[in-house]
Amino acid sequence: MNVKNNKRRRDSVEKIEKVFINLLQTKEIHEISVSDICKAAELNRSTFYANFIDIYDLADKIRDKLESDVRTLFSEEHLGALTLFRHIQKNQLFYKTYFKLGYDNQHQAMIYDIARAKKDFDNQYLEYHIEFFKCGFNAIVKMWLANGCMESPEEMVEIIKSEYRGR
Repeated sequence: MNVKNNKRRRDSVEKIEKVFINLLQTKEIHEISVSDICKAAELNRSTFYANFIDIYDLADKIRDKLESDVRTLFSEEHLGALTLFRHIQKNQLFYKTYFKLGYDNQHQAMIYDIARAKKDFDNQYLEYHIEFFKCGFNAIVKMWLANGCMESPEEMVEIIKSEYRGR
């Protein structure tokens, strides 16, 4: 019986996710088939379909898992940029996948101090400031990932801070 949390099923899902993420590094999502994934993961198609509706469902579940990890970071401690950059550095492939699939354009910025923004911007045009921050932050993270996270998380925090000095 393929119970939701049994080890064999978890291992199969993990294999499928890893293969999919690796394929996404060289292909676009529409170029990847369930057969490609199953062949590389050495699993039957029925195993794939027992866990996912299709490729897009798999992509959504990977996104959900990454966002859940970030939410967990938020709940465990006051998430600062340093904690987030460390998480990104440790999970580069997942973040590259997240951005490649365009999920960053669908969701709010992962870190944004709305209370501080209300004070700094006199509570005016906050939607614009949030969007500006989100796009700028995402662009910096994408560049950092593309360069192999060569700078340390501490250096990345300083880069972000330098953009906001003088407020």
